[in-house]
Amino acid sequence: MFIPGAISIPFSPYIIDFGPFLLSWHGFFTFVAVATAVYLTVRWGRREGLDGDAILSISVWCIIGGIVGARILHVIDFWSRYSANPISIFMVWQGGIAIFGAIIGGFIFGAAYILIRNSNWFLALWGKFFRFAGEPEKAPLPGVGRLADVAAPALLVAMAIGRLGDIINGEHWAKFTDLPWGVVYSHIDSPGAFRAASHPAVAYELLMDLAIFAIIWPLRNRIRPDGMIFVLYGAMYSIGRFFISFLRVEANTYFGGALNEAQIVSLIVVLITVPLLVYKAQFVRAPRRRAAAPRRQADISEE
Repeated sequence: MFIPGAISIPFSPYIIDFGPFLLSWHGFFTFVAVATAVYLTVRWGRREGLDGDAILSISVWCIIGGIVGARILHVIDFWSRYSANPISIFMVWQGGIAIFGAIIGGFIFGAAYILIRNSNWFLALWGKFFRFAGEPEKAPLPGVGRLADVAAPALLVAMAIGRLGDIINGEHWAKFTDLPWGVVYSHIDSPGAFRAASHPAVAYELLMDLAIFAIIWPLRNRIRPDGMIFVLYGAMYSIGRFFISFLRVEANTYFGGALNEAQIVSLIVVLITVPLLVYKAQFVRAPRRRAAAPRRQADISEE
């Protein structure tokens, strides 16, 4: 189906749709996004002198926390539905997540692991009840703020990748538009099938993620103390998401239809992060790269 003056997206939302086997573009790109975030955080963390295996251990808890947080925030938004069938809360495979919940939950679980793993009481508990698994030793874990700063750019790349699946699937509806980049979904299986041309709101968010990445990447060694890059990321994403959400069509709204859940969470995050940046963040000089040490004549002659 071709609609003049609009970008047609003719793809099925499913990569595989064979009997009980169902794989959507959303699910595929979500997996790629998570894998990319972990890979980049490990790679960039090692450049900063962090232990790669420790980052992988923390990543496991971040992923678990991300799933839990994403589901909780979605359930809160649709509580009237889930309260009628509480068991469906745990049916994550049926869909229903919120990206803000993934960010917040991932941070909380990852930070909790870092703070608990090397605590004296945890090591004592391990030595008392789990000595059969080995002697308790402190792991080479990074500080919460330092690792969060390394992860922030990786999260932005991952979020942009994840939005590719949303663009193809057509599951996030937006307001109608007559702009030349309005999109229509022409595949019959798409959740947005045959709606009039609408704003590609998730594509706007993808571009916003990349723009924030371009801003914070040069600042990653210019802002102190540790954790402020992650705070800046949270503030910028929340501000951008707040305004982009005015173009989204959400099932639930609050305060007389003025705001949706993502906008409410955005405001809460901004109220926390902006004061932190104002009162705590400091610009510092970028560290100079060390010049290569001159090679001795003896070293040259030995080659």
